[in-house]
Amino acid sequence: MTQDQQALTIEDAINETCPWSGKPISADSLTLYNGAVVGFCNPGCRDKFAGAVRSFEAALQARRVERAGLEQ
Repeated sequence: MTQDQQALTIEDAINETCPWSGKPISADSLTLYNGAVVGFCNPGCRDKFAGAVRSFEAALQARRVERAGLEQ
């Protein structure tokens, strides 16, 4: 668990159920996303979300570069 994740509390989560599984969120499976605490049912779902976000952000950046006519 990173230092940022240690400061997150389940009471601050914007959701009560895991967006992947639909199960209740767990205090050891929180992350910060766009300034909000998001909860997951387990660290695996949290990490799957982080991977998806990285993938989407990379795809968006590639699209911006392509539309700007710049080479990567």
